[in-house]
Amino acid sequence: MAGCCESDCSLDARHARQAATLKAVLVINAVMFAVMIAAALYSASAALMSDSLDNLGDALTYGLSLYAVSRGAKTKARVALFKGALIFLAACAVGVQIAMKLVEPTVPVFEVMGLFSLLGLAANGFCLFLLWRHREEDVNMSSVWECSRNDIVANLSVFAAAGGVWLTASGWPDLLVAMGLLLFLMRSAIRVIVSARGELAAPA
Repeated sequence: MAGCCESDCSLDARHARQAATLKAVLVINAVMFAVMIAAALYSASAALMSDSLDNLGDALTYGLSLYAVSRGAKTKARVALFKGALIFLAACAVGVQIAMKLVEPTVPVFEVMGLFSLLGLAANGFCLFLLWRHREEDVNMSSVWECSRNDIVANLSVFAAAGGVWLTASGWPDLLVAMGLLLFLMRSAIRVIVSARGELAAPA
């Protein structure tokens, strides 16, 4: 009995740690979405817009992950599957932004792109630091880790796009980076979905 109690207590403690981390990164991403979407609209940057949509998707993802923390493996896998679908939808939204920019080309404000990509990098770097210890605990936290790592790549890509816009005085670097982020998000969505489907197919 004592052994079972110790095991249950250890599991409860892990769930509590996961929940505390998820609450923190949820708040950070919700705030960053509001900040980044305003910056994206002001700067007319497709890459920054894709970054802001990624923050929104992450905030929703972390909320779902918080729900799944103390649930069983199958529930966590279903939540991870839904998170994969959210990442896929974010990629589709980026695709729409790219199409709009191709129809009506604009030159983004590179100063705003650079500044807010660095701000996002700082926020997401802190989230990644918080999530590091949970990255291999279960499929739920693993998919959260995947989302957070995507954010770092997105921030660095937007910063590179800002430099490209500055050097070329055109919107093409912004569009090229947005296209790269589209492919990266699609790849991430497929990985999360395949992993979740594998968990769902495994024997109970």
